[in-house]
Amino acid sequence: MVSDDCLVECKIDDSDEDESGEEQINTPPPPPDRDPHGINEHLKVEVSDVLAEPSTHQSIKQVWVYSVVGFEKARFWTYQCLSLLFAVPFALLCGIFLAVLACLHVWFLVPCLQLSTTFLPCLRSLCLCAIDVVITPFCASVALCCSRIAVSLSNKDWIQMRDKDKDTV
Repeated sequence: MVSDDCLVECKIDDSDEDESGEEQINTPPPPPDRDPHGINEHLKVEVSDVLAEPSTHQSIKQVWVYSVVGFEKARFWTYQCLSLLFAVPFALLCGIFLAVLACLHVWFLVPCLQLSTTFLPCLRSLCLCAIDVVITPFCASVALCCSRIAVSLSNKDWIQMRDKDKDTV
């Protein structure tokens, strides 16, 4: 085994010119990240996630290559066509929905909450006053009327009720 002390770090020259003096072809920059928060991580599907051949039984190499190409092209063009049909109208609907939601929040919900916190003590005192004037005397009167009711059961009554229930069943 070679120890780590023997390994030397080599710097790679990333200049735009090749050793022959010709300029290298610049690769295009990667596309902007349209999912910076990783909302759709579950949709990053590769061919190997869907198609796979066991090591014991394999088709002809060209069949596998064309299958992979067909899968990738079908996925790419289907997504392009569907997004062309649905993306703009759905984005407009989402924009309208969020604008209505924001307008209702700013002009209806927040003012109602502020007014309720402002006037809630006044409404509370009015409700307590109405309860004291109307409901409390009514409940007290019903309680006084029902306070003289007395229910007494003897064993004789209990036996008669039990026998009566047996006869009806």
